[in-house]
Amino acid sequence: MGRLAEIERVTKETDIRLFLELDGTGQAKVDTGIGFFDHMLCSFAHHGFFDLELLVKGDLEVDTHHTIEDVGIVLGKAIRQAVGDKKGIRRFGSMILPMDEALILCALDLCGRPFLVYDLNLDRERVGQLETEMVREFFYAVSYGGEMNLHIKQLSGTNNHHIIEGAFKAFGKALDEAVRVEERITGVLSTKGTLS
Repeated sequence: MGRLAEIERVTKETDIRLFLELDGTGQAKVDTGIGFFDHMLCSFAHHGFFDLELLVKGDLEVDTHHTIEDVGIVLGKAIRQAVGDKKGIRRFGSMILPMDEALILCALDLCGRPFLVYDLNLDRERVGQLETEMVREFFYAVSYGGEMNLHIKQLSGTNNHHIIEGAFKAFGKALDEAVRVEERITGVLSTKGTLS
């Protein structure tokens, strides 16, 4: 049986159904009602080799905030659930990813202690239907839902589309490295003997 998670979360603001398999092939079916956000989540899954199915009905007549934040919460929880007891995983992952003029660093630690350091310089209000201020809110929600230390830093770049897409791809690549099973690791990779 693979490392997977299925989560349903229903509130007055969103109705989310998510399936995630860490040991996948990068296949994604995503419908959040926010086109550019769908594209980013598919890029995350494709470059991380995760299989992702996500269907969201959100209160987009209000704005995109609840939908994007709640997807982050659910995705983070799904990652945490799919990783399980964390025995044998590398725990840490990092990627410096180029996308045209943009260069994005993502580093993460599946340590059980949530924290986000976010440094993207986005100077447009939106890309497509995605408000650029929601990129930080998404990664914040993922880091706390997934109980991970997550750093995302822009090293260069001027095009907001490239910067955001670079961040999602880098996150997928870094997470793929962190969840990979390493034969040399017995138990969890911690001098304390626990990741929590």
